[in-house]
Amino acid sequence: MRVSFAWLSQYVDLTGITPRELAEKLTRSGIEVDAVEERNKGVEGVVIGYVEEVLPHPNADRLKVCKVKVGEGKVNTIVTGAPNIAAGQYVPVAVVGAKLPGGVKIGMSSFRGIESEGMICSAQELGIEGKYFPKEIQEGILTLPYHAEVGEDAVKVFGLDDVVLDLDLTPNRSDCLSIYGVAYEVGAILGREVKEFGGKTFSHAPLPEWKIEIEATEDCLEYQAALIEGVKIAPSPQWMQNRLIAAGIRPINNVVDITNYVMLEVGQPLHAFDADKVGTGKILVRRAKRGEHLITLDGVDRELDEEMLLITDGERAIGLAGVMGGEETEVTQGTTTILLESAYFAGPSIRKTVRKLGLRSEASLRFEKGVDPARIRLALRRAVELMEAIAQGKGRKELAAEKVKEQPLEWTVETSLPRIQQVLGMELSLEEVMGVFQRLKLPVGLEGERIRVTTPSRRPDLTIEADLFEEVARLIGYDKIPITWPAGEQTQGGWTKAQTLRRKIREYLVSVGFFQVSTYSLIDPRMEGLFAPIAEEKKAIPVVWPMSEEHSHLRTTLLPSLLEVARYNLNRNVDHLFFFELSKVFHSTAFGEKVLLPEEPYYLAGLAAGEYLSHPLTGERVMADFYFVKGILEELFQLLSLKIHFKGESIKGFHPGRGALIFLGGEKIGYVGQIHPSVAKEAGVRDDTILFQLNVTSILEQEEEELFYQPIPRFPGSRRDISFLVGEKVPAEALMESMKEGTTLPLEEVKLFDVYQGEHVPAGMKSMAFTLFFRHPERTLSDDEVQKEVERIIDLLTERFEIKLRG
Repeated sequence: MRVSFAWLSQYVDLTGITPRELAEKLTRSGIEVDAVEERNKGVEGVVIGYVEEVLPHPNADRLKVCKVKVGEGKVNTIVTGAPNIAAGQYVPVAVVGAKLPGGVKIGMSSFRGIESEGMICSAQELGIEGKYFPKEIQEGILTLPYHAEVGEDAVKVFGLDDVVLDLDLTPNRSDCLSIYGVAYEVGAILGREVKEFGGKTFSHAPLPEWKIEIEATEDCLEYQAALIEGVKIAPSPQWMQNRLIAAGIRPINNVVDITNYVMLEVGQPLHAFDADKVGTGKILVRRAKRGEHLITLDGVDRELDEEMLLITDGERAIGLAGVMGGEETEVTQGTTTILLESAYFAGPSIRKTVRKLGLRSEASLRFEKGVDPARIRLALRRAVELMEAIAQGKGRKELAAEKVKEQPLEWTVETSLPRIQQVLGMELSLEEVMGVFQRLKLPVGLEGERIRVTTPSRRPDLTIEADLFEEVARLIGYDKIPITWPAGEQTQGGWTKAQTLRRKIREYLVSVGFFQVSTYSLIDPRMEGLFAPIAEEKKAIPVVWPMSEEHSHLRTTLLPSLLEVARYNLNRNVDHLFFFELSKVFHSTAFGEKVLLPEEPYYLAGLAAGEYLSHPLTGERVMADFYFVKGILEELFQLLSLKIHFKGESIKGFHPGRGALIFLGGEKIGYVGQIHPSVAKEAGVRDDTILFQLNVTSILEQEEEELFYQPIPRFPGSRRDISFLVGEKVPAEALMESMKEGTTLPLEEVKLFDVYQGEHVPAGMKSMAFTLFFRHPERTLSDDEVQKEVERIIDLLTERFEIKLRG
């Protein structure tokens, strides 16, 4: 809602307060002011001039030489190229020395040998948007449609000395969608009176020529119409145009402008029909029929349906209720009799029409949020008064009206002083509280300890006790509510175990060079079937109304989504891919036609392909392969203080012999491996892509290994390397476990540092080399002790795995 400061000051005294100070007070009281806009963008020294004569320029076809009177006895010669310039016009003239927006200063100029003493201005040159004017004025100079005082300051004439407050209203404050409603709010904030206004008075007699009938009784609760005869269509006065432009509405003519002006003033939308074009003497409010059409005022032929509310003449549609009138009954230059509509249309009905047609207007905005039923006739009174004063019309005293039911114009809400103090947490006197409601012009009284507030229909947001608390807090000042600490026991906040685990996983993978991605929860079931899910009995849940086949099922695995991300990047020449996703999947068990609600475990999945490291100096390159990703996972679980082990196995969707199951505490929690070539081809990714997937929820259920702390070692350790041949199917993990079992000295670390198969190694065998590091916490180990311990380990390995030492 754009509020003119000058217009507002008509209804509440704003003496001694600037627009910015008022904006601050409004914002502090809960009516947020988005912007304070000065209408004058830098205009100074521009006056109203009268064009006495227009002659062609002797040396230029497109230029004209004008004689313009700019003051008493002062006529300036001004050269202009405006296409709409003509003798007898009143125009804004920037005389020599004047200033225009953008820091433009006007001086003497010469155009093809003719001196120009100033400039005749367009709307844009005065800082006024051209969209508020007819096309000829948008493309030419700004003209006044009536006689004006020559030499008068253009800033004042065009209302540029005004300031506009742009209010960002919450949906419950529909009362502030009018100048009058904002005046009540400002009056309450400043403790000042709000001026009332009257208007044309009507008799209780019905208008004999017109009959109102409401068929759609749920959508239209009341409809009133006034008749104004003998109107003369002309431009509205400049002061009215200025206020409409300040509010963001384009002036059209005096009758239409009056309806918009009153809507902005009191918040009740009005519509003016050309009564002679309606012709039937009847207004029927009904729902539209399917396939029915109406050409609205914007010239668009709109197809209607049964949910849309229409204004008809009993036969044909003449207006889209609460949204826009029809072109056939539009007020034009030849209109002499006006039928003026003021009604109460239900918000839900208007909202449906607006949404379906994509047609929003200032009127529909107010009906959607709810108008004040008490202002239906008030708006008519005000509009008829203005039409008599501005459009030379004569309003009939009778009204055509129909009311479906009486609407409440006031209601009572109760509270008490102790309750207000308890909720707001501050000490207030009864006089302060009563004073708040009196400033808001809400009748208030006492009944014992109960405070009874009578709420008028202009404040539909005040219906319960809590609303009264808010009004007291707003008007007293939120900044005056004391800061108090909550009483009672407090619980220190923190992450849950699950949140901590997920955070650690994310931080670790990002630290080692992986990017986190987030993908859709819906996937293509054909892609999902390429992989073996962790739990085979879990079924993918189909979406009832999928948008596409590619997003038709809730995912049970993250891998298809990662492959889609990989394909997208590869198609854009991003060849080296390292990313992961930590998200929920959805598992459900199907029993016939019934599908149980899904479990939603967290899964971690990752993808690695291409070059991980390339050193520009040494030439060292690290490519993603099975062992690279396996090492990443081992480091991750070491960080989490959990021990995993891998078991080589052929897995659906993975390359035979290049995949492994991952176990934690005897439970299978995931798998890792190189993608199968056929799956890689179908997915459109590299065939050396490595994938892994883990059930993070299962990891969370595992008990963490107990941590032990010990002093920093005081004694040196001893390192030995051993290398031997062993069967190619013997896992390194089994060898390392046996080494730890076979020693009587403290074996601090066992590390595999080489595996070799090829020349000089018999078929079916592999060469493995380990480093063993011994350290005693209380003494230094001798070489003989360490050598005997190594021999004992070799004997044990020879017995269990038939190893053969290498020289």
